[in-house]
Amino acid sequence: MTQRAKIDTDSGGTAGNGPPVEHRPAGLTSAEVAERVARGEVNDVPVRSSRSAVDIVRANVFTRFNAIIGVLWVIMLFVAPIQDSLFGFVIVANTGIGIIQELRAKKTLDGLAVIGEAKPTVRRDGTAAGLSTSEIVLGDLIELGPGDKVVVDGVVAEAESLEVDESLLTGEADPVVKKPGDPMMSGSFVMAGGGAFTATKVGREAYAAQFAEEASRFTLVQSELRTGISTILKYVTWMMAPTATGLIISQLVVKDTDLKDSIARTVGGIVPMIPEGLVLLTSVAFAIGVVRLGRKQCLVQELPAIEGLARVDVVCLDKTGTLTEGGMDVTDLRPLGTDTDEAYVRKVLGALGASDPHPNASLQAIIEAYPDPDGWRCAEALPFSSARKYSGATFDEGDGGGESSWLLGAPDVLLAEGDPALAETDHLNEQGLRVLLLARTDREPGAPGAAEAARPAALVVLEQRLRPDASGTLAYFADQNVAAKVISGDNAVSVGAVAGKLDLPGAENTVDARTLPEEREKMAQVLEENAVFGRVTPQQKRDMVAALQSKGHTVAMTGDGVNDVLALKDADIGVSMGSGSEATRAVAQIVLLNNSFATLPSVVAEGRRVIGNITRVATLFLTKTVYSVLLAVLVVCSQVEYPFLPRHLTLLSTLTIGVPAFFLALAPNKERAKPHFVRRVMRYAVPGGVIAGAATFATYLLARHHYSGADALGAETSAATLTLFLVSLWVLAIIARPYTWWRLALVATMAGAFLLVLVVPWLQDFFALRLVGTTMPWAAVAIAATGAALLELAWRWVDRRFPA
Repeated sequence: MTQRAKIDTDSGGTAGNGPPVEHRPAGLTSAEVAERVARGEVNDVPVRSSRSAVDIVRANVFTRFNAIIGVLWVIMLFVAPIQDSLFGFVIVANTGIGIIQELRAKKTLDGLAVIGEAKPTVRRDGTAAGLSTSEIVLGDLIELGPGDKVVVDGVVAEAESLEVDESLLTGEADPVVKKPGDPMMSGSFVMAGGGAFTATKVGREAYAAQFAEEASRFTLVQSELRTGISTILKYVTWMMAPTATGLIISQLVVKDTDLKDSIARTVGGIVPMIPEGLVLLTSVAFAIGVVRLGRKQCLVQELPAIEGLARVDVVCLDKTGTLTEGGMDVTDLRPLGTDTDEAYVRKVLGALGASDPHPNASLQAIIEAYPDPDGWRCAEALPFSSARKYSGATFDEGDGGGESSWLLGAPDVLLAEGDPALAETDHLNEQGLRVLLLARTDREPGAPGAAEAARPAALVVLEQRLRPDASGTLAYFADQNVAAKVISGDNAVSVGAVAGKLDLPGAENTVDARTLPEEREKMAQVLEENAVFGRVTPQQKRDMVAALQSKGHTVAMTGDGVNDVLALKDADIGVSMGSGSEATRAVAQIVLLNNSFATLPSVVAEGRRVIGNITRVATLFLTKTVYSVLLAVLVVCSQVEYPFLPRHLTLLSTLTIGVPAFFLALAPNKERAKPHFVRRVMRYAVPGGVIAGAATFATYLLARHHYSGADALGAETSAATLTLFLVSLWVLAIIARPYTWWRLALVATMAGAFLLVLVVPWLQDFFALRLVGTTMPWAAVAIAATGAALLELAWRWVDRRFPA
């Protein structure tokens, strides 16, 4: 259905400008605006790009594991020396670091959101100006053009072929034609035409206010990484409950020892079971990623998008605005037929340019090349539509020229198959040029059959400007085994020529989307085999994303035009240019505020850094959880004292997990993201934890037979601590591969720090670590060496038996 705008030809207006300015409503006066502001009738919805500071503090402090550790910490403060309460201070410090990093990320996101916020055009006192959405008041007259988002509820006041997409609200994909008096819902956006509407509901009363606020909020949902960690923590909680209960009974009831020492050793057995730092470090890594990307003018509207883009294996690129810059230049005008007067064609093109108050890039180039002819009046205008592929207008030429109707659009849509002009068009397309056909029709532009009745008059040749960074970005994706698919509404040959100039693999094989099979499986096969697609409709873009996803691909879609919205919304990751329409920015998870396609590799690299590094450090944390649970079970079954005090495990956790994990989580990492996070982490953590726990308990039992006397338990603990540190250090050494100078230095520094504790007297006393004799310490080293060898064998076997 097409709505056509009738222009008042007797009012003194010029072509395409609709009703003259003096007949248009002037909007509210300054005094009326002030009255409404005083009454509180302002669009005051808080649009937040991040969680509030209170939410950030609450999320980092009030966690299940912090509650458990907090209770244990309070107990230890009463029953043991301060050394055994160090784990509590470490948690306070870690939580503080997490809060600070997320607040930094919030500051970055809030600043970027202000930069990227669209400013609706509001008419006040007869003058139109861009205002922040929060400045709109009840009764404001808001102007609309293609791609503009409706920011508040209202009623249409003016309509010039106004077509509105309400799919984000109603799920209905077809544009809805709007006439004066029709309702406008916030959250919808303009597909074609233009107009203005009066705001009737603002602030929280607007239909989509709650959705807009939620959509722009800093979120950690729907992330495989976060979901995987939550799954792991759930199982850890299940394991903790019975194990901790058995340990408490064993240490407090079965063993008739000093009560305070028993409590301290019980707490020492429970605390290391909790991988509390894993959640914290993941949040910190994500937050730092947001800050890093923010410095590159990349707004991450949903945090998992960093992770999601790292998992992408197909990226669909819209040519216009992504591979090419928005502007175009008219390079040639080729009249068709011997009776076509070029001077007359120039006048028609000038009038067509002036007939559209909201020109796209192609029409803007025509406006710049051909002035509006004097005396021509626009009687009827049909704006360009992506689905239709052409625009048109009917003119009263003045000076006795009579009335004429014209269409301007895609040659292969307006011309019959086999028309000689198509061969010339194909030749131009092969050179990467864009071609529009100017055709005369005997029917009104929006009437049925207008295109079929069109008679070709001239070809308008336009040249697009390539983005200087596009070629390098495509090369990056090719190097990273990410398939790039160029999907455009333009002629397929023309798109292929542009892609060829950018050295896109497979650019020579172009597909006209009108020949694509409708069956999803067959369409997916064509998509996988080819790289360049032209004449793609907005609905086809959406279908193509779904077809690729049906084959198991993780799909990213880039775009800046309103015709990209449906595909952006359905893709796994939607990427919009900052200069794109408000509609595309609203549905995209990532907005490139600097309009640079070259920023995408940075986002991919940041996602890979986060995922790869969190996978590494998760193995460290969960290895500790496994060996802690195993040690507790062995102690309960053997009915012996738990070998460690909290201070020992605080020292071990700091040197083999806490400090190294922080550096490893923030290190460069270009490894491609892989699925099945839980399986990939646990296949290393389980054998690593079992070997570490078994080796440590073996040393402890051996030491119990070797030492005797009043201080025997301290000597036994020291020997067991030495074995556990060496095996844990070897786990760290394996995780740190492949080695670089700083990773080797990190492992060596941790070893040196532990050695320092063993040789400095006051540190020996502080941590209650003193190796007695030479036989048992060397036996502990030998057992640890055996454990390290078993680790190497076990992890190599795991790699073969359970490949990632």
